[in-house]
Amino acid sequence: MSALAQRPGPVLTTADYAHAEKFMTYNTTPLVFRSGVRPTWVAGDRFWYHVTTPDGGEFVLIDPASGSREPAFDQTGIAAALSSATGTKYDGKKLPFQQIDFSDDMRSVLFNVGSKRYTCDRLGKTCVASGNAEGGGGGRGGRGGGGRGGGARNDVASPDKKQVAFVRDYNIWVRDAATKKETQLTTNGVKDYGYATDNAGWTKSDRPILVWSPDSTKIATFQQDQRKVGEMYLVDTRVGHPQLQAWKYPLPGDDVVAMIEPVILDVPANKVIRVQLPPQQHRSTLCDDIACRGGEWSDVQWEPTGFHLAMVNTSRDHKKEQFRIVEAETGKVTEIFDEAVPTFFESGNGRVNWHYLPASKEVIWFSERDNWGHLYLYDSSTGKVKNAINSGEGNVTQVLNVDEKNRVIYFLGVGMEKGRDPYFIHFYRIGFDGKGLKLLTPEDANHDVALSPDGRYFVDSYSKPDVAPVAVLRDDTGKLISTLEKADISKLLATGWKPPTPFTIKARDGKTDLYGLMFLPTRLDPNGKYPIINHIYPGPQTGSVGSRSFSPARGDCQALAELGFVVMELDGMGTPWRSKKFHEAYFGDMGDNTLPDQVTGMEQLAKRYSYIDIERAGIYGHSGGGYATAGAMFHYPDFFKVGISEAGNHDNREYEDDWAEKWQGLLVKTGATTNYDSQANQNFAKNLKGHLLLAHGTMDTNVPPYNTLLVVDELIKANKDFDLIMLPNRSHGFGNEPYMVRRRWDYFVRYLMDGQPPQGYELHAPRQ
Repeated sequence: MSALAQRPGPVLTTADYAHAEKFMTYNTTPLVFRSGVRPTWVAGDRFWYHVTTPDGGEFVLIDPASGSREPAFDQTGIAAALSSATGTKYDGKKLPFQQIDFSDDMRSVLFNVGSKRYTCDRLGKTCVASGNAEGGGGGRGGRGGGGRGGGARNDVASPDKKQVAFVRDYNIWVRDAATKKETQLTTNGVKDYGYATDNAGWTKSDRPILVWSPDSTKIATFQQDQRKVGEMYLVDTRVGHPQLQAWKYPLPGDDVVAMIEPVILDVPANKVIRVQLPPQQHRSTLCDDIACRGGEWSDVQWEPTGFHLAMVNTSRDHKKEQFRIVEAETGKVTEIFDEAVPTFFESGNGRVNWHYLPASKEVIWFSERDNWGHLYLYDSSTGKVKNAINSGEGNVTQVLNVDEKNRVIYFLGVGMEKGRDPYFIHFYRIGFDGKGLKLLTPEDANHDVALSPDGRYFVDSYSKPDVAPVAVLRDDTGKLISTLEKADISKLLATGWKPPTPFTIKARDGKTDLYGLMFLPTRLDPNGKYPIINHIYPGPQTGSVGSRSFSPARGDCQALAELGFVVMELDGMGTPWRSKKFHEAYFGDMGDNTLPDQVTGMEQLAKRYSYIDIERAGIYGHSGGGYATAGAMFHYPDFFKVGISEAGNHDNREYEDDWAEKWQGLLVKTGATTNYDSQANQNFAKNLKGHLLLAHGTMDTNVPPYNTLLVVDELIKANKDFDLIMLPNRSHGFGNEPYMVRRRWDYFVRYLMDGQPPQGYELHAPRQ
């Protein structure tokens, strides 16, 4: 290291790093006020929200019907009453909670402070401890009934709130909310063959995966068979004997993967009805994981009467969807329709967009059959398409509400407004017959919409990466009722902060527009020369840029730029939210990782901006971004000079089955080769020329650390120099740890800038 320290180049000081750290999220977010409006709906379509202010925070109560706005409660009064009740002095502008519940009569508020639950009248005259702390501030339950319990409870409440269902010893039980009496519903659940278990590879928890019927009499769930599924192993780091962690983790190509056997539980009759289907693939493909709705099983929907259950099942290769209706009393299955695709099927990007409408015997179905994500109306009696609901360029991304009485659908969509960023989300309404399409959020921006429970109103927070948020209240026709908040970023701007610069370049084909963000030093010298660093996440389920909404910081991109770099993020071909063809760009070739687009994009930016030194190109990323980073260093060794690869899934044969089999396809062996060989980074490690830092957590249950060790082994065999950090007992999300951030900065300063970082700088991120 002493020889490296003698390199010519800038010497960065502690002050330089401290300046950069000012642009980290934990320093910039507190400088944004009156932003982040998240409504919680209460009785009568009223809602409350909390916003930060320069003095502390405010709780606001809104009545959309009258347009009135008032404090949710007397903050000064409650602070005084709470101070008296607890013996601790509190300030009304800096209360020790941000989540509240209202009593049914709206005269009291309930909240948690420490381990206790308090009930206070809204005027702040009285405040008493009313029990132990519990989950508060929750919204209303989602589709299918049975919202999650508060806090860390591992049970699911029935729609009438009279019972909760939970798992004990691999079986399902229900507990009466009033009497606390517990009843066992299933009896044959055993280890690795239990009911409602949330364990399918990298996703595992103690929460039950089930859906109550709307009348609170039945439960839809499954018995998951993992008895012959292969296991994954990790050991912790400690003094003495390490502890082995072992769990079921199916891999691509495994003959046996986890399978689910759907069942219906008749709660009053204490009866188990097995759905008359063979075991089904273990993971929902309409969502990124089986519990994407937070405790609900996303592939099923109950009829309001509880007599029938609609179900969608997916083939292991993700190429075929089957829509079925199950008779709840018998488990009899009726096949309604199916859809097969040549690559992979989705119901929207990480969303479930099908809706069963038993009253009219119809189904709203999402499909990309014409190259765009559109809705179609099916007849559930015949399985035939009645009509396309929408058409043309652009995608439906999420159906938020279906008004069956008026036959109107409310949905979020992208790419439908000409001349705007195709990633900007807008909110629309349209008739079942495809007529009456109306844009409800007219502003040229990215829209974050929260709908009232009955769909009559919505709160819309809109912004751009370089434009601060505005929150407004509108009704279901799009009529503006009131402006709720305008974000105050004056203190942020006073620090010298500047937003990232949106840019557009051409893709590898020279025709397709690609979109990204560029981060420049706030003290940019336009006549200088700056190395360029690519912060990458290749997809295919998302992209590098992520949200197009305003953010005071995006990881450490701006902080890294402050050290003397140009940093960029680009969504390449193969990422979602554009056309189906665009998303399929590297299907079956995950080693592509959008890298051809990243390289040409960086070259185009260098031609556009003379201060970019394209001869000093670096790249870094985490998880899929770590995979792409190592791939960049191996496949483009003369272009990328420095890479930092964190927690990469370098060979998807060593990553959970469902992910890789969706995007790479089922594993096929041809002699000594497979269709997965081209995606395995270790097969190309011998090409390394630049500086590569690999990092992984030793207890990563998402991407097991063996992924990185496969690359390490081949680098050693090829006699390549590289750097490695194994973080003991860390799981998957170590990328924002102060130590990892500092090592990342040091690495780029030392090898891409040819500079010297300050010795052992310590970031001052708040402890989690």
